[in-house]
Amino acid sequence: MNLKQDLQQMNNRLDKLRRKLAGAQERGDKAISGQAQQEIETLTKKINKAKAQQKRQVSKKGSDVSSLPFNRALTKTEQADMGKLKKSVKGLVVVHPMTALGREMGIKEVSGFAPKAF
Repeated sequence: MNLKQDLQQMNNRLDKLRRKLAGAQERGDKAISGQAQQEIETLTKKINKAKAQQKRQVSKKGSDVSSLPFNRALTKTEQADMGKLKKSVKGLVVVHPMTALGREMGIKEVSGFAPKAF
């Protein structure tokens, strides 16, 4: 599985454990609540590691894309026919400002990065 799916599964499991902990505390079951608390702590550590790894990957991809020699904002007509544009420009990478990569790079509008001018 990829990192994004693993992170989602861990978050779902953490949510279940928190509900389990709340139920055990309501019943006054100290054994189950202690075990759930311990599992929550280990799971939050794993989640933090996965998020840090994901951030490193996005940062690396951002530096790779920004190192391409040519970049410019894409016009609305180019954005409308993205397939044609990608076929005509070899090695084109399109970055949208609302994606993780776009936020990491600080892009304000849809931009294209390529090894040659287009």
